[in-house]
Amino acid sequence: MGCFVYFILGSCKDINIGPTAIMSIMIQPYVAILGPAGSVLICFLSGCIIFVLGLLHLGFIVEFFSYPVIAGFTTAAALTIASSQLKGLLGVSWKSNAFLESWISLFEHITETRKWDVTLGVITIAFLIFTKEIRRFGTLMYRPEWSKRRNIIGIFIFMFSLARNAIAVIIGTVIAYSFYLQDYEPFILTGNVTGGLPSFTLPPFSTTDANGTEITFVEMTKVYGSVIVFCPLIAVIEHIAIAKAFSKGRTLDATQELLALGLCNIMGSFVQSMPVTGSFTRTAVNNASGVKTTAGGILTGAMVLLALGFLTSTFRYIPKATLSAVIIVAMYYLCEFEAFALLWRTKKMDLIPLSATLLCCLLINLEYGILIGIATNVLFVLYTSARPKLEIEHPSGDVYVVKLKTGLHFSAAEYVREHILQNCVIEKSTVIIDGKYIGNIDATVAKSFSVLREELIIRDQKLLFINFKKCVMDTCVGVNKDLSQCFRDSLEQIVEVPLTMRTDNNVTVYSMQ
Repeated sequence: MGCFVYFILGSCKDINIGPTAIMSIMIQPYVAILGPAGSVLICFLSGCIIFVLGLLHLGFIVEFFSYPVIAGFTTAAALTIASSQLKGLLGVSWKSNAFLESWISLFEHITETRKWDVTLGVITIAFLIFTKEIRRFGTLMYRPEWSKRRNIIGIFIFMFSLARNAIAVIIGTVIAYSFYLQDYEPFILTGNVTGGLPSFTLPPFSTTDANGTEITFVEMTKVYGSVIVFCPLIAVIEHIAIAKAFSKGRTLDATQELLALGLCNIMGSFVQSMPVTGSFTRTAVNNASGVKTTAGGILTGAMVLLALGFLTSTFRYIPKATLSAVIIVAMYYLCEFEAFALLWRTKKMDLIPLSATLLCCLLINLEYGILIGIATNVLFVLYTSARPKLEIEHPSGDVYVVKLKTGLHFSAAEYVREHILQNCVIEKSTVIIDGKYIGNIDATVAKSFSVLREELIIRDQKLLFINFKKCVMDTCVGVNKDLSQCFRDSLEQIVEVPLTMRTDNNVTVYSMQ
């Protein structure tokens, strides 16, 4: 459904709408409790929230998710999903899909490993990595500097690499079916998959548990907890990030994308869909295939519908080891390990929110992990606003020039006042605050300036302001009318206060007459 809705409302030609690994791992614990109805209802609720965000033009909310937080979350989600597939790769079974529990269960069931499943899984992983890496030797477009033969080989290599997942699944299925014809099943197979198309019906606002007890809508929302908020936010982050990556040279209408994504989920819930968003892998395939419009999604959706209608009987013979190998390799390339090296080279402090997000997502869960990551990042922002960069120049014995290098917020008012009082200590001196970079202030900062002026007067010192904008002056005067006497347009005007200026050894020196 999402493919068809996005064809009408979407603005990025390459994006392919559908289920993603990250969305799957986020809703899996709730589906285990509520059943399939749990995924359909969260799809509907997520769609409503995303659509409202689009109507209210609140797409800027995703800007609070910094690169370190997103990189940490993506890596943690990929590691969690890959860990949950170890059981399929080894041919064993356990219930939990969480990161720690998966590894604990692995060591508890290691003796139950099935050799044929492991062999098939490892060979599939090697095949997928090899075919992924050889793409660099291929090409999609004709290259004039290559010979005709080399171009043909290059196109074949590129297309073969592009279809590697499908090829791996087909080969695994053929092998398993060949053994099945010989009445031998060395691999654990996917099993029967119900065919047919889903019916068009309202999303389930209640369901029943395994014991037949009814679970009301309110009880279902209590089970979801914070995922009601984080599921749509993660969907938006995934979608917008992919749209930005593939809309090079074109303007991206974030509001339009939110409305489209919201309706994709709302309409999808009427055909029993799980939450959907832009898929990076399928979008990359669209881009590499040269799609020109969003109509490419119609072809994708039609192929899925045909598979559901006519090919589900063949799904029974797909080995779980093959599927696990495909997912594990995909998750490996989804991990953003390069983010650690990038942040180490550029700003090491950003490693803190990245590490906090990664570890908390792995050790607690994805929802709380990303919340802790955001909180850590916000603390950095608050600390920066509370400790603005300022320089105090003391060119002569009776003048201090305080230069604020950043904006000034209420959280920094007390820090600036105390810093000036501690460093501008000479009696009968003039303290000049340069407000060139201060765009606006609040009443707290204005009140702090008023208190600072009174404290300097007690110490027989004078306070002057230069390069302050009119809106800042109005706020200060509104708090204390006496501050109107302190404002000057520039240092040159202070000469009339009077203040003399001279150059001594290429250093500008100010002094009171």
